[in-house]
Amino acid sequence: MGNVILDVTDLHIEFHDHDKPETVVEDFDLMLEEGEIVGIVGESGSGKSMSALAIAGLLKRHALTKQGRIMFDGADLLTCDRQKLRSYQGDEISMIFQEPMTSLNPVKKIGWQVEESLRIHHREIDKKERKRRAIEMMEAVGLREPERVYNMYPHELSGGMRQRVMIAAAMIGEPRILIADEPTTALDVTIQAQIVELLRKMNREKGTAIIFISHDLSLIRQLCKRVIVMQKGNIVETGDVENVFRRPQMLYTRKLIAAIPQIDLS
Repeated sequence: MGNVILDVTDLHIEFHDHDKPETVVEDFDLMLEEGEIVGIVGESGSGKSMSALAIAGLLKRHALTKQGRIMFDGADLLTCDRQKLRSYQGDEISMIFQEPMTSLNPVKKIGWQVEESLRIHHREIDKKERKRRAIEMMEAVGLREPERVYNMYPHELSGGMRQRVMIAAAMIGEPRILIADEPTTALDVTIQAQIVELLRKMNREKGTAIIFISHDLSLIRQLCKRVIVMQKGNIVETGDVENVFRRPQMLYTRKLIAAIPQIDLS
C-alpha cells in the first residue's frame, strides 16, 4: 500500500434551504494514495460532485451541514480555518470542471488565467517566469502555438482547447491531488479520448493523484485503478475497476454497466 495523501471518513452533507433537511451525501469514505487514479461514478444527483466540492473546499451554500473528516497534510479540510484551506486550493488540490466556459473568465486572456495559481500561491515567481511556465504547461497539455493562445480569450477557442486550458491552469502549480469533475461531458468522443490520455500523462509524469468523476463507466475503466459507485448520496459499491466491472455485486452497478452498450467487457 502506498502513502495515503487524502483520507475522507464519514462525510455527510445536508442542505437546509427547503422545508425539510435534504441529505445529498451520506457516510462517504475515500482513501487516496499518492499517484493513484480513483473514479467516482453515478447518475446525476448521486452525490459524486458534492463529495468532490467538499474535498476541494468549494461548497459555498450557507444553508448546509457538513460532518465527518477530510484529512489532508495533517489538517481536516472541513474544520480548518479559511486561510489554511485557501493555501491548499488551486495549489496542493486543484479542480477541473465540466464546462470551462462557465469557469474561465470571459474578459481575461488565457495566459493570465493559466498563471493565476502561481500569482496567488507563489508570489516569489516574477512575471517573466510565470509566462514561461504558463507557455510550457500549455504546450504540455497539447495546445498548439501556445504563445498565440496565451494572448487569446476563451470565446476564441474550441471546447477541446478550453478544456486543455483548464487542465493547464489546474496543473501549473503541480498539485498533489487533481479533481476532474465530468471533464469530458461536453466534448466529442475523439476529444474525450485525448483528454483522458492527457490526464493519464499528467498522472504518469507528475505523480499527481486524480479523482475522476463521471457518469461514463467506459471512461472510468480506461483511466482508473479503483472505482466508487454512488447512488442517492451513498456509496453502493467500491473496489478494483476490473473486479467491479466483471463481477458487479449490486443491482444498481449491474444496471449502470448494462445501460452502456459500447462497453467492452472482454
